[in-house]
Amino acid sequence: MRRDREEPQGGNSDSMARLVLFDIDGTLVLTGGAGIRAMTRAGQDLLGVTALLDGVEVAGRTDWIILRDALRNLGRDIEPALFTRLRDAYLAYLREEILAPGEGTKAVMPGVRELLAALQPIDGVWIGLLTGNFAEGARIKLEHFDLWRYFRGGAFGDDAADRNALVPYAVGRACASGFAAVPYNDVLVIGDTPHDVACAHAVGATPIGVATGSYTASQLVAAGAEIVFDDLGDTNALVRLIGVGRRAG
Repeated sequence: MRRDREEPQGGNSDSMARLVLFDIDGTLVLTGGAGIRAMTRAGQDLLGVTALLDGVEVAGRTDWIILRDALRNLGRDIEPALFTRLRDAYLAYLREEILAPGEGTKAVMPGVRELLAALQPIDGVWIGLLTGNFAEGARIKLEHFDLWRYFRGGAFGDDAADRNALVPYAVGRACASGFAAVPYNDVLVIGDTPHDVACAHAVGATPIGVATGSYTASQLVAAGAEIVFDDLGDTNALVRLIGVGRRAG
C-alpha cells in the first residue's frame, strides 16, 4: 500500500533511465539473525567478549560503523589491522551462520522475487544494492536466497562508513558498467529504516520505505519517506512507480 503521496513525476516514461537501489536486511530478506551471530562469534574469538554488539544500534547502519561502535564500547580504537581481522572473521562465520535455521524470520520478504524478476528485463532500469553490508557479506546473504544474480552492482559498507555517502558510489558503478548517466533525482532508494531514507535525501534521490523491518509505515513517513509500502507485494504498482515502460526484446 502506498502512503503519503502519489507517484513522483518527471521525465518521459518511455525514455527515462532509473537506478533502483535496494537495501538488504529487512527489505529483501531476513536472515534469522545470521549477521548478529557471526559478529558475536568474531568478537568472542578475537576480543574475548561474549556480547560484542550489546548497546550497539544495528538496523540500517553500515557494518563499518557497527564494528567501530562495538570497539568504542570496549574502549578500543578501530585500528586497521584489528578491523580487518574482525571483518574477515565475521565473513567466515557468516558463511556458516547463514546455513542455520536461525531465530525469528528467515525468509525472502513478500513480493521480492516477483518484483526483481519483473524489473530485470525492463529497458532503462539498473537494479542495484545500497546496503551497509560489506560487499562479501551482501553476496553471502543474497546467494543463500538465490537473489544475488539480479543485481548489477551497487554500494556497500566497504565503500564508506557513513551510509549517507553511498548513493554516489552506486551511481558511479552504474555508469562504469555502461549505464547512462543518471541524475540523483532519478535514483530510487528502497529500504526499511530511517537510515535508508536519510541517505536518499542526502543527495536528492527518492526514498521509498517498506515496512517489513523493525520500523512501521508511520515511522518511515515521519522520517521523510516520500512513499511507503507495507511490503513489496504489489509488483504492478511498484513497476508503475519506477516509471520506465519499455521492455527489452
